Amino acid sequence: MTKSGHTLAAAVDSAVGEANPNLVPEVHSIRGNVAEAIVIKNGNLFFLSEPDGTVPLAPRHGFGLYYHDCRFLNGYELKICGKKPEMLVRNADRGFMATLGLSNPDVNLNGKPLPKHSVEIRWERIASAEDLALVDTLLLQNLTSESISFSLEFQFQTAFEDIFAIRGLFQGKHGTRHPPVWEDSVLSFRYDGADEIEREIAIDFSPLPDGMLRNIATYQVELAPRGSQQVRVSLNVSTSEPRKRAARRPTGIRLEESLERAGSWREQATKVQTNSLLLSRVMDRSLSDLRMLRCTLDGGASYFAAGVPWFVALFGRDSIITALQTLAYDLSIAEHTIRLLAKYQGKELNPWREEEPGKILHELRVGEMAHLGEIPHTPYYGTVDATPLWLVLVGKHATWSGETRLFDELRPQIEAALNWIEQYGNADGDGYVKYDCKIEKGLANQGWKDSGDGIVNADGSLAEPPIALVEVQGYVYQAKIEMAALFRRVGEEKRAFALEEQAERLRERFDRDFWVDEGYYAIALQQGNRQAAVLSSNAGHALWSGIAEPERAGKIAERLLSDEMFNGWGVRTLTSAALRYNPLGYHLGTV
Repeated sequence: MTKSGHTLAAAVDSAVGEANPNLVPEVHSIRGNVAEAIVIKNGNLFFLSEPDGTVPLAPRHGFGLYYHDCRFLNGYELKICGKKPEMLVRNADRGFMATLGLSNPDVNLNGKPLPKHSVEIRWERIASAEDLALVDTLLLQNLTSESISFSLEFQFQTAFEDIFAIRGLFQGKHGTRHPPVWEDSVLSFRYDGADEIEREIAIDFSPLPDGMLRNIATYQVELAPRGSQQVRVSLNVSTSEPRKRAARRPTGIRLEESLERAGSWREQATKVQTNSLLLSRVMDRSLSDLRMLRCTLDGGASYFAAGVPWFVALFGRDSIITALQTLAYDLSIAEHTIRLLAKYQGKELNPWREEEPGKILHELRVGEMAHLGEIPHTPYYGTVDATPLWLVLVGKHATWSGETRLFDELRPQIEAALNWIEQYGNADGDGYVKYDCKIEKGLANQGWKDSGDGIVNADGSLAEPPIALVEVQGYVYQAKIEMAALFRRVGEEKRAFALEEQAERLRERFDRDFWVDEGYYAIALQQGNRQAAVLSSNAGHALWSGIAEPERAGKIAERLLSDEMFNGWGVRTLTSAALRYNPLGYHLGTV
């Protein structure tokens, strides 16, 4: 799956026809520099560090401590006698915590050398969603038979940037950053946002540092032969309304408590028992990774974020599909996702946000720039597939739960979504749900292949809007089948029959217009309902949704598993026989 914000880089407020001066050209330079990051996340709090556990004080990087679309910490360095420790081992498999093994480099202690690997640093880092805290526990172990004395220095840096500014997409307004303040063992950084939200990070040290100056804490460590000392650093983030300081949260987070909290969701979820050790490990790791993606919104409703670090947010397509794929394990997240997306369903025509009545959102942001209206993600509705997929999730949830409770409760929103498909999705009345970006330099493509060059023709040219994607027609078909089943369950046979008839007409029309004689469905119909006749992974979605005719299904599966599409690791996004094929291209051949 791919996300949007990165291509909405120079959006224009088409409602007034004037360019927004706060929008800047797209910049991807910070993306690559976090590729090897250690990532831990718990709830809405997540932290990215260098492989050695630190965050560079240098500018233009993506590492740091994030919460609600704000980077609270963009520098965190550790030094022994003025030098960075050497990283030996690291592990972050549990998702909410990381463990690192470090050692000292060669240093000089007042003319006396301290050879490398004389001091071991066992660094345990835990992210706590409940306490909104990142807690670091460092155990310093003398590995020699002599007493050792050395300095241990922590240095921090904050800027409280919005995540869109970090990614180089927008230039936003800035509030007021206050100088760091020491109060007993706590170093605090505070920011009064331009959105009138106060953001603070309070860093609590235990024991009390020997030196406390500006943004630096220093310990003079003395270790007996084979002796050890523990240092704990708790980084607590908070947000509050102006002039209302948030209460400082507790810092004494124990590993046992964190493990218990992390395991609670797994205990409540469906369990899979198998006699295959490999399969069991795959399932355990998969569920652990899914837990890492869990976020909360609006008082605790859970949903799956689209991805760490840049897409820790409520998305339409991504959150829905993950909820669909985990229905067998946890129905509650699917219900929360359905309710959240219903709450933010489109109510009006708003070109800036590409909002339309009944439309399900694409992406919701809750940071400073969103609060100020500098970005359209409040929410942004630039997607063509989230609305039918939401209806599919409503239907599948009813099947797995055996209840029609959500269907009955959300009937107005369901009717609005069905109406959006007919009135706005199928605006030209030809029976296909299409998209054509409503704002200049917004998301040119509004399906899961949302990069600017993601939808192409066989000759390599870009498909011309309006575009009807192959997979979206399948989602619409499936949505109508699911809704027909629900209407029938509540006794509305006439409505159920009408939806089934609509679905069948769509299926017949789809097979006629999308089928390519070479044995696959075209990736899309473009302007004038001309085929974008290229083989892509998109055609596989027609199998999942059920819109593919049975006699076509085998041929499609055969093409998707042929050498031009399947490379042994997975199905390529675009056939290797295409003129535009690029095995490193975002949607042009990657797996």
